[in-house]
Amino acid sequence: MPLSRTGVKYPNVRQQGRSSIDPLEEKKTRRIEPTVADLASDWLDVHASGLKSEQAIRSLIGGDLVKAIGRMKVTDVRRRDVIEAVEAKATTAPRQAALMLSYARMLLDYATDRDIVRANPVAGLKPASIKVAGKRDPLKPVVRLRVLDAEEIKSMWVNVESCGLHLLTGLALKLVLVTGQRPGEVAGMHENEISGRLWTIPASRRGKTSTTQTVYLTDTALNIITVAKAELERLQGRRKGALSGYIFEAKGGSSITNSALPRGVQRSHEALGVKDNETWGHWTPHDLRRTMRTGLSACKIAPHIAELTIGHTKRGIVATYDQHTFDSERRDAMMAWELRLMTIVAGNNPDAIVDNVLKLEAKA
Repeated sequence: MPLSRTGVKYPNVRQQGRSSIDPLEEKKTRRIEPTVADLASDWLDVHASGLKSEQAIRSLIGGDLVKAIGRMKVTDVRRRDVIEAVEAKATTAPRQAALMLSYARMLLDYATDRDIVRANPVAGLKPASIKVAGKRDPLKPVVRLRVLDAEEIKSMWVNVESCGLHLLTGLALKLVLVTGQRPGEVAGMHENEISGRLWTIPASRRGKTSTTQTVYLTDTALNIITVAKAELERLQGRRKGALSGYIFEAKGGSSITNSALPRGVQRSHEALGVKDNETWGHWTPHDLRRTMRTGLSACKIAPHIAELTIGHTKRGIVATYDQHTFDSERRDAMMAWELRLMTIVAGNNPDAIVDNVLKLEAKA
């Protein structure tokens, strides 16, 4: 009887089909058959370990799917069991539900390859089979369009360091708005990634792309980093051990987590002056990134430069043939946004800035 990587015995269904039925042997085989949780643990170790998306895969399979049907024997899993688990996820997270369905299919393919089951119960299952009341296409991700208006930007900037949030969390939120980089990338910033005015985010920390990203740090960005380092030095007296080098270090020598940022905003939304948008509700840390990108357009930055500035990669044939990095243009874009942001924080109308003045300030 074959063993899994985790030591679980996998009965061979083909051999079972060819042998005569022995009630005692059948009962014994039934008892040692792997559960979905057993199979998931084995599959995750084989197929997810080391991937950039490992945490997400483990959350969807080792978390959501196992929570729903983990105690079931793999041989008992039917199509409807997986559908119900995916539909439950789709009510709150359409994109994650679609991924969950894909990973569940791979998991049960793994079971058929190892003769645990004769056929994958969800083979050929299409996203259209997933139904959720009130949603026409429940697995289609909803494109979020929330940006902060000028009043919210000013309120956030003025209050984020004194609204009850941990100071390092507040500073990280500010840096997301200043640089336009992903909240997780900002939260994990390390001093080894900073050289003068350049912050180089390694490919290993960029979940959606496989390239490094170089970010120009404006005076405002450098000031945020300086304040964060001073706060860490202040806290060092209470903590044991040397500093880890993370700019936004949490207890235990690790960086603050990506999930800590939205939790902090949610807890302090009233003090931050967060408005309850009729369509999208309260703003999230990722909305700060979208706000910065929208601001670049307001600064009349060319779209392809704005996209590169926030870390989006070139697409199609351009990605193959155009290897220019547009460093100076991205620097100017960061400086133009800094000027616009500081104008908003000062309570002035950023659109009243004359284009010529904006260009001169960006190149100063």
